[in-house]
Amino acid sequence: MKLLKDILKGINKGAPIGIGYIPIGISFGLIAKSFDIPGEIVVLMSLIVYAGASQFIAVSLIHEGVTVIEIVITTFIVNLRHFLMTASLSEKIKNKYNKFWLALIAFGVTDETFALISMTEKEKLNKGLILGINLIAYISWSGSTFLGLILSSSLPEAIRNGMGISLYAMFIALLIPNIKTNKTLMKITVISLLFSSLLFYIPFLGNNISSGFRIIIVIIISSLIGAYMFEEEVDNIE
Repeated sequence: MKLLKDILKGINKGAPIGIGYIPIGISFGLIAKSFDIPGEIVVLMSLIVYAGASQFIAVSLIHEGVTVIEIVITTFIVNLRHFLMTASLSEKIKNKYNKFWLALIAFGVTDETFALISMTEKEKLNKGLILGINLIAYISWSGSTFLGLILSSSLPEAIRNGMGISLYAMFIALLIPNIKTNKTLMKITVISLLFSSLLFYIPFLGNNISSGFRIIIVIIISSLIGAYMFEEEVDNIE
């Protein structure tokens, strides 16, 4: 009974995250469907992969005809941050629960749930609370993806065909507010654009490197430069 009560508390605590996931999950379902990706594959991605940004990237790469290995490597790199988040979280609860519970908790961790869980006092953390937070986010994301697929069938064809553009618009909308207030992030964004353009427009590179591997190369280079720049920024603050 205590576990159930804690899960319900977690669901209540994580409800704002679940509500926030609804429009994004619907957008994912709509965009994936506009790329002619089978509905069952789209739903399984949300149920099994359960990684918002990586799913958007993956459907875009699938649409472009990128190879499986390129998609796997790209999404793996994008999701590397989850190793750090779950490692940080495990420090708070690793001595409380066995590996089964830790694995179950780790599966449900997202950027938003991690932030909410991390802000919770260590003494108040328990597996039920964490599972509740993760559960409401998981149900919301998966359910809204399915809802997006249903809605796609009722939309006019012109709107469905144009949904692919909304993917890039969404990433730009997320990026612009942050780079306006963060000079380091702005520099990293410019560097990423430059390297991406070089890899695309230089003849002997553009003709021999697929779009998937171009993304992988740009992510790695930008991440390394970003890590150095952020470290330098922290040193200056100190």
